[in-house]
Amino acid sequence: MSLSDLQKKVEAGDFAVTGEIGPPKGVNVDKCMEEAEKYLKDTCTAVNVTDNQSSVMRFGSLAGCRMLIDRGLEPVLQMVCRDRNSIALQSDALSAYGLGIRNVLAITGDHQSLGDHPQAAGVFDLDSVSLLRTLSLLEQGKDASGGELDGVPTFFKGAVVTPCSDPIEPQLIKMEKKIEAGAQFFQTQAVYDIKQFETFMKKVEQFKVPVLAGQVILKSVGMARFMNANVAGVQVPETLIQELKKDKEATKSGKTGAAICADFLKEAKAMCQGAHLMTLGWDHIVPDIIAGAELQ
Repeated sequence: MSLSDLQKKVEAGDFAVTGEIGPPKGVNVDKCMEEAEKYLKDTCTAVNVTDNQSSVMRFGSLAGCRMLIDRGLEPVLQMVCRDRNSIALQSDALSAYGLGIRNVLAITGDHQSLGDHPQAAGVFDLDSVSLLRTLSLLEQGKDASGGELDGVPTFFKGAVVTPCSDPIEPQLIKMEKKIEAGAQFFQTQAVYDIKQFETFMKKVEQFKVPVLAGQVILKSVGMARFMNANVAGVQVPETLIQELKKDKEATKSGKTGAAICADFLKEAKAMCQGAHLMTLGWDHIVPDIIAGAELQ
């Protein structure tokens, strides 16, 4: 069984960095692929490809992952349960394995009413826990109905957790269920308060599973305030908002957001097994984050 580079790295105890790209709404994917190759190939162990993120219809994650492989990058396939039933999810998982994809992130997904096709039917045949369980069944040579597989896949299976959720107990319960279902690593939702993150990491030490601290790169004061008001479990401290406020030129270039991220990771790297960088199209600042956080 060949392990992915991401699995090898975290299981060896090395600090792993994953990036993320969001495919476009259309077929002009060259730009995001070229930027991934230019800025993420030498800085990230693997790169997530989002799956119709925020319930907005886009170019598919499965095809995007294969295109990353063709450019020499290791992908993480995001699989959202909202849009496919269990047959399609299993078929996509087998197809992903056949295309050389080994890392899979299981996500329930935002409700379709929040996106650009609110009239679409939400499937939710599975959720993130039952998807992880289904992927584990495939690895045992069985499908979800008990049928035998002709050839067995192996994946490095990931899930998501929100460290700053209040209360945190439901997140810990769900995290434990995901581990029991087969989760082998976690990427967190965006976290900016290092003390809250330290508290969370102490609570999940018992699970003995790799955690990659998530960072959405802050682009502006407006973005930070929007997240505080609208994104559950994410809170940008006022001190960071003031940093963004005092230097508008640095905000436009991404330098302030990169510095905030690097400062957080410089402290967090002693607490966790990696970082997950969600740049929202600002892939060009990833090398600055890696350098500033002294990750290489």
